[in-house]
Amino acid sequence: MTPRSKLIKIYKQARSNRFFIFQALQLLLITSCLVFLQSLAEATEIKGPDIKIRNGAIYATAALSPNEKIIQDMKNGIAKEFRFYIDIFRIWEFWPDEFIVGKLLVRTLKCDPVKTEFVATSNDGDILIEKRFKSFESMADWALTIEDLRVTKTQELETGAYYVRVTVESKIRDLPPVIGYFIIFLPEYEFRIRKNSAVFYIEPEK
Repeated sequence: MTPRSKLIKIYKQARSNRFFIFQALQLLLITSCLVFLQSLAEATEIKGPDIKIRNGAIYATAALSPNEKIIQDMKNGIAKEFRFYIDIFRIWEFWPDEFIVGKLLVRTLKCDPVKTEFVATSNDGDILIEKRFKSFESMADWALTIEDLRVTKTQELETGAYYVRVTVESKIRDLPPVIGYFIIFLPEYEFRIRKNSAVFYIEPEK
């Protein structure tokens, strides 16, 4: 083997080793992130949803109970955005459940631990509400609770069995620069959970 051939062989071997190390680090990073994000989702839960039917309308109440890691992030000044989807589904015996109508609420929470400021907003696509609070607890209680939200009128629903599904998601923000190289492999959300209400019935009008 000539010296040139030896050099080419060594170069190819070095490239192969670097590629293997890169792939291994990439897999390790992705696996660690997936495990971490899964732990966030498992510890975060939805309370409710509870359904009320009164005055010809359907109202939903639910609340998000985040885990301690998310709470501490917010208290340390990391802004969070939570998207609440409140959807009505109709149950069919031999077909998949049918989406009927839904609403989206976007709630943001911002804390300034230095100035001791707590600001939350709520946006339903038409109306933007901003409120300031004296404590983190009062802000979280308001921003993470959906209370008696009118989803639709009963007259807009046909006779049948229904339930309300509440889905809450939080997108990942401010990823470290190195993770940007692997963003195509990572989930878009910090967590995404959902929960269904008890089944309720719309009776035919008499």
